[in-house]
Amino acid sequence: MPRRAALIIGAAISLALLGMTALALIWMPYPPTAIDIAHRLAAPSAAHWLGTDPLGRDVASMLMAGGRNSLAVAVIAVGAGLLIGTPLGLAAGRAGGIVDGLLMRSADLVFAFPALLTAVIITALAGPGAANAAFAIGIFNIPVFARVARGATRMLGARDFVRAATLLGRGEAAISHVHILPNIAPLLIVQASIQFALAILAEAGLSYVGLGTQPPAPSWGRMLNDAQTYIFTAPRLAIFPGLAITAAVLGLNLLGDGLRDLLDPRLRRLQD
Repeated sequence: MPRRAALIIGAAISLALLGMTALALIWMPYPPTAIDIAHRLAAPSAAHWLGTDPLGRDVASMLMAGGRNSLAVAVIAVGAGLLIGTPLGLAAGRAGGIVDGLLMRSADLVFAFPALLTAVIITALAGPGAANAAFAIGIFNIPVFARVARGATRMLGARDFVRAATLLGRGEAAISHVHILPNIAPLLIVQASIQFALAILAEAGLSYVGLGTQPPAPSWGRMLNDAQTYIFTAPRLAIFPGLAITAAVLGLNLLGDGLRDLLDPRLRRLQD
């Protein structure tokens, strides 16, 4: 049980976040963009569980809608990185030589531009927005998954079952998808959970500086930005979205660590 504590805690937090997001698709206490000046900056109560913001919007509803938007951006960004980066890593690991060098140097080039800087460049050309933020974070995720897939592929390439498949004349595509991909899938799943947490954090950062989700759509990052003016008079406006971001990132990181310990046989032997 102790070695699975991170997995249990991370899964519980992640499921709670997913449940809140799923609930936001069908129900929220109030419309998250509904303005009610008469009840601006109201304290938490039975009517408004977490109070209201300077425009009278319900903070709980904004948190739910903001989580939905953050998760949507993270799913798109991590999905793009996984679907594009994994085949590139498989190709680089199997081909070696010039192909491997070219793909990995391209990955190094992308790594030279962090997600925030990439988003600045993209939004300067196409304008700010959630779609462009997801695109920028997705581009940064591609070399991450490519490197993970490439390293694991090169290690498996020396294994007997891969050599046997090569000697039997199986094509590179068949070897990659039938023999290698299933064996590196646990590693990719662990990396995806970690990148998911980083994507949520990146989306919040981009929204904080005005490059992510645009108003009137709620966003945890922009809620933090809007709360700066009221940090001393209504600190809860910064505390609640800050706790939401912290819980999401912590839960997904713990889930990733727990999955790594569970799926990696070498770590299981060491811990047992």
